[in-house]
Amino acid sequence: MIVGTVLGHVWATQKDPTLEGLRFLVVQPMDANGQNTAETIVAVDPMGAGIGERVLVVFGRAARHVIGKGHDIGFQTAVAAIIDRMELKDRSIGPHVDQDES
Repeated sequence: MIVGTVLGHVWATQKDPTLEGLRFLVVQPMDANGQNTAETIVAVDPMGAGIGERVLVVFGRAARHVIGKGHDIGFQTAVAAIIDRMELKDRSIGPHVDQDES
C-alpha cells in the first residue's frame, strides 16, 4: 500500500476488454515524511477521487478485490480509500495538497 496525491486522469479508448468501464488516475506517491516523490503511478479508481485528493493505493490481489471484477482483470493497482486526514510524526495532513508541497 502507498499513500499518494491524485495528479490527473488517464483516458484510453483502446484497452484490454477487462478494463472497460474503469476510471484511471495518475497518482504521485508520498514518502515517509509526507513529501511527494518524483514517481507517478496509474491506478483504477472505483472511489471517485478528485485531483489534489490524497488516496490510499493498493496492489495485486487487494487491488483486484477493490476493483470488483474478480481475478481475471488486466490491472493490479487501485484506489482503496480517499484520505480525510492522516498524522505523521508531529503533524497532521489533510486530504488536499498544501500550497508549499507542490
